Amino acid sequence: MKTLLKSIKITLVFCVFFSVFYILVLWLFAQVAGPNRGNAEVVTLNGKVVGAANVGQTFTEEKYFWGRPSCAGDGYDATSSAGSNKGPTNPEYLAEVEARIDTFLIHHPYLARKDVPAEMVTASASGLDPDITPQSAYVQVKRVAQARGMNVEEVRRVVDKAVEKPLLGIFGTEKVNVLKLNIALEELKNR
Repeated sequence: MKTLLKSIKITLVFCVFFSVFYILVLWLFAQVAGPNRGNAEVVTLNGKVVGAANVGQTFTEEKYFWGRPSCAGDGYDATSSAGSNKGPTNPEYLAEVEARIDTFLIHHPYLARKDVPAEMVTASASGLDPDITPQSAYVQVKRVAQARGMNVEEVRRVVDKAVEKPLLGIFGTEKVNVLKLNIALEELKNR
């Protein structure tokens, strides 16, 4: 009986530790050492909050750059963050990817099938990716420029400015935050 009581006490202590104390320590660390004090990086346009830069959003209009497809709920639903869990040989998954390629090519008729970036037709593991590679942004420049009635080079310069370099030049890869890029285009339009 003594052993049972000890086991229950230890279990309760660990439950409290891992469900309260550990989370509190992580939260405090994020507040001190995390980017933006551990909070979402809120993005505004004309004084109005339009999103968070660290969570992807759906953009479907031709005048906007598009992010990766999302399998999180109805798309970029943070409460349903997850991938599809379908393997690369799953026929249903392959059909989804083929359909996404076809759709991407309809909107980008100047591209050959082999030029469609894989990340633009495959969902990420979290389904919430806010970033795309510079290559994925550059293949969309012509479509966005045409939709906005802008010069291709002007849109390309906006993308060039939006490319974020790896941390300290070695950690990670170059990336483009889709929301920030689209906001930069909107701000350019408002000038």
